[in-house]
Amino acid sequence: MTFSFQYVLQILPLLLLGAEVTFEATLGGMAFALVGGLILAVARMSPSRPLSRAAVAYIEFVRSTPLLIQLFFLFYVLPAFGITMSSLLTGILGLGLHYSTYTAEVYRSGIEGVPRGQWEAAVALNLPPFQTWTRVILPQAIPPIIPVLGNYLIGMFKDTPLLATITVRELLGAALNAAGESFRYLEPISLVGAIFFVLSYPSALLIRRLEVGLAIRRR
Repeated sequence: MTFSFQYVLQILPLLLLGAEVTFEATLGGMAFALVGGLILAVARMSPSRPLSRAAVAYIEFVRSTPLLIQLFFLFYVLPAFGITMSSLLTGILGLGLHYSTYTAEVYRSGIEGVPRGQWEAAVALNLPPFQTWTRVILPQAIPPIIPVLGNYLIGMFKDTPLLATITVRELLGAALNAAGESFRYLEPISLVGAIFFVLSYPSALLIRRLEVGLAIRRR
C-alpha cells in the first residue's frame, strides 16, 4: 500500500475534529485530577486514621489497576446499576479518577517540602485550617511541583487514545472510523502518531524549561 497524500488531505479535517475532542478530554480530566488529587493528598495526611487509611487504600487500588479496565467498568458496568453517562464524560471521569491518585502523591511531596516552621507560624497566628492551607501552605507547596503536574498532563494527553475503546471519537477514534470506511490504515494511524508527536514534544520542552526556570528562582 502506497502513502496517499490526497487521502491525507481528505481525512485531515475529521482527525482535527478528533483532536479537538482529545483536548477536551485531556483538559477536563486534568482539571478533575488536580482537584481530586489535592483532596486525596489532604485526606491522606489527615490526623484521622480512618480517613487517612481510606485515602491510602483508594490510591493504591486505583494505581494498581489498568486505566483501560477502569474505563470499561465506568462505561459498561455502572449502567447496570442505573448510572449512565455519555462516553466523553465517562472518559473525562476515568482519566480524572486515575490521574488524581498520581497528582495526590505529587501534592503530598510538595506539602511535605514546606518547612515545619510555616505550620507553626500559622498555629501561632491562630489561623483557621482553611486559611492555613490556602494562604500559607499551598502557595509554597504548589510552585515546585508544577513541572511534575505538567508531565502528568502530557501523559494524560497520550493516554486519551484509550477512550476510543468506549466509543469516544477522539483523535484515534476518528482515525479508526476513517480507516474502517476506506480500509486504509497507513495514513490515518500515521497521522495520529504525527499529531501526537507534534503536540507532545514541544509541550515536553516547554515543561522542561519551566522546571529549569523554577529551579533557578528557588536558589
